[in-house]
This record gives sequence, structure tokens and C-alpha cells, in this order.
Amino acid sequence: MKRKIYEDLLNWKNTKNFKPLIVLGVRQCGKTYIIDEFCKKEFKHYKKINLLTDTNVVNLYKSNANSEKKYNDLKIEIDFDFDQEDSVLFIDEIQKCEELISELKFFNENHSNVRIICAGSLLGLKLARLTKPFPVGKVSRLDMYPMDFEEFLMAFNQELLIDKIKDCFNKNESMGIIHEKALEYYKRYLLSGGMPESVKALIECNEDYYNFDLSILNNIIEDYKNDMNHHVKNAAETLKIRNIYDSLPSQLQNASKKFQYSVISRDAKSREYALPLDWLKESNMVQICQCVKVPEIPLLGFVDNETFKVYYSDVGIFNRIVNNDVKTILLDGMKIYKGIITENYVANQLMSSGLDLLYWKGSRNAEVDFLIRTDDGVIPIEVKADDNTQSKSLKVYMETYKPKYAIRISTKNFGYNAKTKIKSIPLYAVFLIKDLT
Repeated sequence: MKRKIYEDLLNWKNTKNFKPLIVLGVRQCGKTYIIDEFCKKEFKHYKKINLLTDTNVVNLYKSNANSEKKYNDLKIEIDFDFDQEDSVLFIDEIQKCEELISELKFFNENHSNVRIICAGSLLGLKLARLTKPFPVGKVSRLDMYPMDFEEFLMAFNQELLIDKIKDCFNKNESMGIIHEKALEYYKRYLLSGGMPESVKALIECNEDYYNFDLSILNNIIEDYKNDMNHHVKNAAETLKIRNIYDSLPSQLQNASKKFQYSVISRDAKSREYALPLDWLKESNMVQICQCVKVPEIPLLGFVDNETFKVYYSDVGIFNRIVNNDVKTILLDGMKIYKGIITENYVANQLMSSGLDLLYWKGSRNAEVDFLIRTDDGVIPIEVKADDNTQSKSLKVYMETYKPKYAIRISTKNFGYNAKTKIKSIPLYAVFLIKDLT
């Protein structure tokens, strides 16, 4: 399956200033697969090592030998001369060796001709909790996410539909009868989410989607919870991490419209749950949306650090956690959870586009789901799960801050209302919003 990060990998290969590359992302989003494909296709000489099994490499870098000796011994141990032209070394599961992560500085400073790509499970978490020095400024970094909706359509060989969506987005024209077809694919995306294995299983259903294997997503969730057991300091921390993760549907549904520790348990305190929440964030299992009190540039300068929302990193996983089955999703029967699942979907698409997750909360319970910075200034984004697009909050925002226009994401077709200054973008076109920034 095609992944857009491939172009980023090509840009890294073609850069003049060589730096080891670290690829980060939630477990099972496809990091190992796409890096392996890239290395096979783009380099003449390629070697992959996995530090879960290549324990001799781990032991080498834990030894007291100097950096140059370790460098030369590594080539002998793995039987690969990565100094040769047009070669690349892929180190998977590098989180198993902090010492090697730290040594990436030596690679960059002393052997800058060498191409090295690193990835691993929960690597973001490991980097946030390193006990060894991190090679600041000596490595490049790429963040990878589950497949966005455009990649989902590519997996279904819907390039013509993608072109149609892009053309209507750019011209702000109706999709006509194709609108309903695009919405059907959007519903299917809600079913599988963006995890490659799940998308592959949906494709293999051959349009008999009621036979979609939901156990794939169940297994991913179980793997995540096993990580919470095996990659924490103690059982108490594991319990806190799980409690936060399981509380997110209630968090997103509560009247306060923000994450509250009291939803986890009545006596929960932020100081007790700050680190477990950070664990989930750094593992990329969740995405944090920060609240902006004053929507002015720079937006990050007006963030209220005490007010935020937490979304699941994949909408398919969210649907499994709340036990929405195939019929419920495809026949539009989600009811009470439909709004927050749609909001979670939009958050995932914005995040995978490289946009900051920010929202606005004002007085009188007024709230706008997302904010983005564009050449036209700060633009508010409102999310609706259906075609009922009435909103007091967006009206309050427009009257107070008078943006050049606003975006409303819903099941409605493309369009623009000159009177209200609201640009309508269908749910299936959220991946294109980055083009406005």
C-alpha cells in the first residue's frame, strides 16, 4: 500500500547534509513495512537489523570500547559495510539500546556519508525517557501516523475519486452525484481506521463488509494494553495509564468539553496522572488538542496548559473500544457517540497532515472544535457529524473575532456562503485542509 511518507524518505535520501533518520509513530502504523520497501527500492546495498533479536549489537554498544571501535566492529558483526556508496542500514527496535541511540551523534559527526534509518516500538516514549544523552541536532526525525483518508482511498485504487475531491476542493465546486460515493468510503474508513493491517482486511472483504474481521483491531488494542504492562515502572503506573485510556470516550462526551482527571476517578489528581498521560502521548496512542483562549498569532503563545482534550490516535480503534460494530457504522446508527467519533476522525486527519491540534473555548460555553493558521489569519473549524450545521458557538466566534472566513466540516457538499462567510468542506476532504495553511 502506498504511503505519503515515502516522499519524505526520498527527500531525506537526497539531502546534502546527511544525518541518521529516526522514524516515530504508534505501534502497527506501518513503519517497518514502508522503511523496508523504501530501502529495497532506493538503495543498491541494504541491510536490516532488529535489536530484539540482534542482541550482540546491543551488547557491543553497551561495552566500554570507544566509538570508532564499536563502529568498525558493528560492520563485522552484521556483515555489512555501510560505508560503501549507495548503501543504507535500517536499525529496527532501536529503543532496545539507549547507547546506540546516543552514538548516532558519532555517526553524524565522524561518518556523515553513512545512511542509517532507525525505528522501533514505543520509540517516542523511549526518547522522552532516555538516561543517555540524546544526539540533539545530529539526527533527522519523521513522524508517521496511521493511514489518512487519502491513503485509504489509494489502497482501494480510487485515484480518480481522489482527483475529483481535490479538483472540487480547489474550485469550491459540488461533487455532484459522486458526493454520496465519497461519503460511503468515509464510512468504511470509520470502520477500519488507518491501521494498514485493518485496511488490508477491509479490502479483502471484496465489498462484503459485514464479514470484516473486527478481531484485527481488537488485537491491536490488546497489544497496546500489553505495552502498558511491559513498558512501565510498576503495576500502579500501568493501572493509571489504562484508566486514562479507557476514560477517553467519557472525557470527550462530558459537558465540560475538556479532559478532566475527576472522570477517571472521583479523587484523581493531576499530579498523579500527569506522567501516565505523558506516557500515552509519547507512545503516540493518543493525541492532545490544546485549548487556545485568545485566537491570535502565534496560536501556541496563547495556549491554556490546564485545558485540553485527548483523542485516540486512530478512529477505527475508537469505534472498537466503544464496541460499534459493522452494522452500526455502515448504517449510520452510532447515535450518542457519532459526534465525538467524527471529531476524533478530524483530529487524526489534521494531525497526520502536520497541523497542530488546537481548539478555542470562550465564555458562555462557546467552543470551536479546531483552529488553524493560514495566510488569511486564524481560521476556526467546526465539525458536524451530519448535515445539521446550526451552531451558536461558531456564530459567537465569528462575531467576536471576525475571521476572514470559517470552515464547517460535515456531510454537506463543498460550498461557500458569502453571507455567513462559512466554507463547507465534506468529511472526506479533511486531508486537504493543510493546503489552506
